[in-house]
Amino acid sequence: LATVEGDQPRVRPFGTANIFDGKLYIQTGKVKPCSKQIHANPKAEICAFMNGDWLRIACELIEDDRREARASMLDAYPDLRGMYNEDDDNTEVFYLKNATATYSSFTKAPEVETF
Repeated sequence: LATVEGDQPRVRPFGTANIFDGKLYIQTGKVKPCSKQIHANPKAEICAFMNGDWLRIACELIEDDRREARASMLDAYPDLRGMYNEDDDNTEVFYLKNATATYSSFTKAPEVETF
C-alpha cells in the first residue's frame, strides 16, 4: 500500500483484504502512521506481483466506522484478533472507492477495470 506523508511517498506490504457489503476493504490500526497518512490524504495505490503479472490499483480509501465492517475483517483474519478487536479504539477499516485496477504483464496488453 502506498500513501503520502507530506511530500514523501510511504510504501508498506499489506496482508489484509476483505470483501464486505460488495466492497473491497483493508484494515489498519489508528495508532499507525499509515492511518494518519490516509486520513490526511485518502488517495492511495496498491501494487501486487504474481507469476509474471502485476496489478496496480489507484483509489480513494474511505473509512467505514461500522462495527460489522471491523468484525467482518477480523473474522476473515482471526490471527489479527491477538492485536485487534472490533470494539477497541484502534481497529479501523477502509473500503476502496473510485478504484482503477490495471492488470499488466510483459506478454499482453494491460487490462483496466474500475470499481
